[in-house]
Amino acid sequence: MLISLIPGAIAYYLVGLQKSIEHFTCFALLLFVTMMLVESLMMMVASIVPDFLMGMIIGAGIQGVMLLNGGFFRLPNDLPNPFWRYPMYYIAFHKYANQGFYKNEFEGLTFPNPQQGVNSSISGDEILRSVWQVETGYSKWVDIAILSGMVVFYRLMFLGIMKFGEKVKPMWKKRIGSSKQTNPVVEM
Repeated sequence: MLISLIPGAIAYYLVGLQKSIEHFTCFALLLFVTMMLVESLMMMVASIVPDFLMGMIIGAGIQGVMLLNGGFFRLPNDLPNPFWRYPMYYIAFHKYANQGFYKNEFEGLTFPNPQQGVNSSISGDEILRSVWQVETGYSKWVDIAILSGMVVFYRLMFLGIMKFGEKVKPMWKKRIGSSKQTNPVVEM
């Protein structure tokens, strides 16, 4: 928690985001849950891939694909439909993290809108819907709940992989050991 809280507090107040304790709490929670999600994903990858370097490559590849589909580099409506929008956009946890951060900062604010005239303004909610294409049908706390559910899911998958490995490894070693005894290598 401290790893996400201390740098988060420094960054949050340096950039001048909203000053209320509710907004900072939401920001810190989103940062913490996202960090836990990445750790959970990497634990799962590490339990499948025995080599450290290969695990880093696969983990970074998974992160890269999720990041591309999370709605930051390409807006949701610009993603190609067959695979990248459905299901990848909804599987990528970056979608919920980005939307949570956007909602935390923009909801309830109004900004000057020079495109419409001198005295016109645009609401943060309108920016979320039209510019960032954020789903505003649910709150930022729901985004945190979805991310927390993903943490639990990834941790349960990690546990399942570890338990499966505990059952299969002894059988695999036994099988390899018995095949070495029946086919001895002839040394000269």
